Amino acid sequence: MKLYEKTINVQPIYDGRIIHAHVDDVELENGSLSKREVVDHPGGVSVAALTENNELIFVRQFRYPYKKVLLELPAGKLEPGEDPFEAMKREQLEETGTRGENYISLGDVYPTPGYCSEIIRLWACRIVGDQQGLHLDEDEFLDTERIPLDMAVEMVCANEIPDAKTQIGILKTAFLVKNGLI
Repeated sequence: MKLYEKTINVQPIYDGRIIHAHVDDVELENGSLSKREVVDHPGGVSVAALTENNELIFVRQFRYPYKKVLLELPAGKLEPGEDPFEAMKREQLEETGTRGENYISLGDVYPTPGYCSEIIRLWACRIVGDQQGLHLDEDEFLDTERIPLDMAVEMVCANEIPDAKTQIGILKTAFLVKNGLI
């Protein structure tokens, strides 16, 4: 059982619309017992949508847990059974009014592995065509803006963008551009 924790019991404590929480009894590799608090999340997607002028399209929106407006790459929650790639394209169109081509996977991100099962799947793409209108959910309010990729990298390094998925998406996209891969 090296490094593995065996689940002994699962005690549900909250069943919400998006998240579910439970406290599990686990057996550790040395045989002792412990508890793990877990938040199950359906996962999400995000896209670094790059213009022909190497600008990224960002969204600014209020994030209630932090009581702040954050600058982020377009992103969204996966619906049950939804294909992550299709979900990402849906979110890109809804939040930025753009479509992409030559999508490149930037991999998966585990934002809080100590207690949450959420996995965020990241992509980068080049935008094709003109920007269309936004198609936001009725409870979704945001502004979009374009920021040159080099400036976005500087903003990450200056701690001006605290969102983890956005930092990762920016830095990986900058690597792709630098190496002529996108």
